[in-house]
Amino acid sequence: MHSIEPYYNWRHLYSSEEDKLSPFYGREHSEFEFTQTVYNYYIHPQWDDFGSSTLYLKVLYADYEIGFAVIEFIGEWNDAIENDIMTLKRDVIDKMIAVGITKFILIAENVLNFHSSDDCYYEEWVEDIQDAGGWVAMIGMPEHSRHDFIRARIHHYVHLLEMNDWRPYTPANLFMKVDNLILKRLNNS
Repeated sequence: MHSIEPYYNWRHLYSSEEDKLSPFYGREHSEFEFTQTVYNYYIHPQWDDFGSSTLYLKVLYADYEIGFAVIEFIGEWNDAIENDIMTLKRDVIDKMIAVGITKFILIAENVLNFHSSDDCYYEEWVEDIQDAGGWVAMIGMPEHSRHDFIRARIHHYVHLLEMNDWRPYTPANLFMKVDNLILKRLNNS
């Protein structure tokens, strides 16, 4: 796991450490010291700790004009024991909503497992952004984790999109692609 870096091809466009509106503004990362772990496995030092002991993230891009962010995750998403969604919502998402982010693209291809609890924080998240036309979309989630999200009925709040080919897109093009997929879904329901 130590060799899995957050996606880096957009670093010339955006860096959460240099974004004064980012919850991760001013963070410093080592390229050589591996200190964070998911269980017994060290992870790459570019991942950001947000308070969970098993789940880490990286804000890959934020556009305050359009109001969207792309966030990549790694680890085990554990709402049952760690209450990861509460920590994520309070310490990251609420801060992003406060500065105008209402559309969230969550990249979950490195989410190894998902353990559910209740869905109240997901519901709150959607309630906080729906008046602004916001949404939450998750892409690239492994099938077993996706199954657990559906079984926990989280898909009522988070659009689970089968889109594993996101890397060739620019952030703006990825946003337009995801936004169009969600609009189609909403128009067909």
